[in-house]
Amino acid sequence: MIAAIRVRGNVGVRKDIRDTLEMLRLKAVNNCVVIKENPSTLGMVKKVSDYITYGEISKDVFKKLLLKWGRKGRKRITEEDIKNMGFESVDAFIDAVFEGKVKLKDYISLPFRLHPPKGGWKSIKKRYPKGALGYRGEAINDILLKMIGK
Repeated sequence: MIAAIRVRGNVGVRKDIRDTLEMLRLKAVNNCVVIKENPSTLGMVKKVSDYITYGEISKDVFKKLLLKWGRKGRKRITEEDIKNMGFESVDAFIDAVFEGKVKLKDYISLPFRLHPPKGGWKSIKKRYPKGALGYRGEAINDILLKMIGK
């Protein structure tokens, strides 16, 4: 699974890039989506990589993200809600999502609307590691933890 976070805004964005960002449900800065890794979504992510940062999300960070920022409509998702959806536990739900047995968008509202990372972005015009844009790999988990807050 890939986590993609929108870093830059809409001003001066070409229409095809803006449309791709909307297809990924990244309509505003600091929005985050967790998407399945396949050739189609990877192509979309690479097309908009000048406006987002992305990488592979771990199950632990995804669990924190889900319980802190997961919503169904305006209501926050709790462990009880996940059990009422027919899953034994939060971990069982996360395993089902990562294995592709269930679609995340069927159970929660996307995107996750996060706060900016504690300490701010390095630069929203340069590529990672000097800035915030592009592929981060496993380092996406560090930035997500700064954005989730606790």
